[in-house]
Amino acid sequence: MASLLGPDDPQPFTVFHRDATAPILFLCDHASRVVPRSLDNLGLPDNELARHIGWDPGAAAVALLLAEAFKARLVTSGFSRLVIDCNRKPGYPSSIPRISDGTVVPGNRDLTDADRATRAEACFWPYHRAVDAQIAELMALGAKPAMVVIHSFTPRMNDLDRPWQLGILWDEDPRLAVPLLDYFGKQSAITVGDNEPYSGRDGQEYTIGAHAIPNDLPRVSIEIRQDLIGSESGIQHWAGVLQPALAATFKAAGYKL
Repeated sequence: MASLLGPDDPQPFTVFHRDATAPILFLCDHASRVVPRSLDNLGLPDNELARHIGWDPGAAAVALLLAEAFKARLVTSGFSRLVIDCNRKPGYPSSIPRISDGTVVPGNRDLTDADRATRAEACFWPYHRAVDAQIAELMALGAKPAMVVIHSFTPRMNDLDRPWQLGILWDEDPRLAVPLLDYFGKQSAITVGDNEPYSGRDGQEYTIGAHAIPNDLPRVSIEIRQDLIGSESGIQHWAGVLQPALAATFKAAGYKL
């Protein structure tokens, strides 16, 4: 299989605080808007890759501040979701989209099965192998880590405003989501979506299903509205909002930090 990545390309994942022992694992599936040089920006201008179609703006920066606050590990993806989406199963229709939010992606047209497999092996599977490795190391320390996945979402989609400032996405596992929703339910100034603007029960998310469910890890995905974290001050503010909420949540779930 031909190599997609060259010597000037970044790694397909980064692990922050690799030696941390806190029983928490933060993830960011859409941390980067980088495209491998060999793919020539997928035929898109930089301003398109900078949009939400290319990554989750602000999400990785918030995740890093939270990982630092909890002295916990964080794994971030290395390439744009338009190259291959690390939160979609390979082969899923939106795994390598030809059109994303109205933007045609020339570099994603007419791909062969071999092309898709090459992208998955270069950019998708290394990230998920790194997640598996961190889970295994943390479990070897004697506790199932709580998995928190950080995303961001657009203020408007399909001509509809999205009023939520945060979204708490969860499946049938209440261990993190319910305490988190309870915490924010007491914060009248913050509008929080319970499985909004997306649902953790629609079967689209790959990361939770591939890593948390098989290991019975407490898990939750947190979405932050992108206009709120488009600046350094916004990133700092919303990391500061989430830190005490997560601290209360981890305590409610039985974690002693």
